[in-house]
Amino acid sequence: MTGYEEQALALGGIFEAAIQVDKLARSGQYAEGPAACLVQSILERSPATTLDVYGGSHHQIRGGLQALEAMLERDTAALQRDALRYAMNLIALERQLDKRPDMLEVLGQRLQQVENQVSHFGLLHDNVMAALGGAYQDTLSTLRLRIQVHGDMRHLQQPDIANRIRALLLAGIRSARLWRQLGGHRWQLLLSRRKLLEAVRTILNG
Repeated sequence: MTGYEEQALALGGIFEAAIQVDKLARSGQYAEGPAACLVQSILERSPATTLDVYGGSHHQIRGGLQALEAMLERDTAALQRDALRYAMNLIALERQLDKRPDMLEVLGQRLQQVENQVSHFGLLHDNVMAALGGAYQDTLSTLRLRIQVHGDMRHLQQPDIANRIRALLLAGIRSARLWRQLGGHRWQLLLSRRKLLEAVRTILNG
């Protein structure tokens, strides 16, 4: 896999998280396969390859890769505006997090506790989502940039759905961190647009 393909995968993870957040906020539902893949990605702390972060395949983040492709193509008809805004905000929020080693340490401790819960309850259990949502709320929600999620208030006011949204935002932060570790930078979305677009298409067609 080329460097650009690895970066495209991580960006696809960010966009998949953004899409699932948007779905939850509007309908109260999300796609279980992608959501489970994203939650698992948070707990993949020392993967052998970039693909291993997403379970060894791009299949569950395919929607995110297609949304990334639409953005890079500047296909305004295919772009989901709120999901795009969440994705860009996640990239910006991760940069703020990176300047806070104290917060990263707290997150690391909280995620160790979540791993124990996953072994008891399973990945998408309400208790696991509550723990991930709480970890997001106690750390990332306190930073200067706050991600405002828009949708149907009947769904957004339900604690279980609010937890799931925060858990998916945390998964988006995981992918944003991965992207930056792979050399990703916001300017690349403009300067290396063609190379990233080729990389996304190679993955989707592969």
